[in-house]
Amino acid sequence: MTFYVENETDCKFPFLEEEIVRLVGEAVLEEEGCPYEVQVNVVVADREGIRELNREFRGIDKDTDVLSFPNVEFTKEGVFEIDDSREADYFDPDTGELILGDIMISADKVLEQAQRFGHSVKREFAFLVAHSMFHLCGYDHMDEAEAKRMECRQENILSKLGITRD
Repeated sequence: MTFYVENETDCKFPFLEEEIVRLVGEAVLEEEGCPYEVQVNVVVADREGIRELNREFRGIDKDTDVLSFPNVEFTKEGVFEIDDSREADYFDPDTGELILGDIMISADKVLEQAQRFGHSVKREFAFLVAHSMFHLCGYDHMDEAEAKRMECRQENILSKLGITRD
């Protein structure tokens, strides 16, 4: 598994971003039964950087906490069935890894939301990684049932890892 993590801000978290991304990312992929080695890119951005991408890709001109850019089109959430005709689009030819997608996390929102929700910065960062990893695995939260299912899966992963609201 390859998790590329780049912090483009001056924010220094009280943990190593790469360790949390790997820990949570691998837990999600194991839970989903992903049969492939994967590649995920994670960028920690500032408020303006994430706002710009939110405007460009979603047409929403405001900052947000996290953006997910899946590379794989899932017919059913969490079912890793790759059509042979799409292999060139989905797999890195050098490593053979499934290029799952990209995640952009707002450092500003991590700090704000941790304070607002009364839990650690580590917990908020881990939550956003879990949330995005499930998006990269085909999950969404467009209706109440989907949102509930995704929320339960996120909480389950964080509980298993001992990253709870402290």
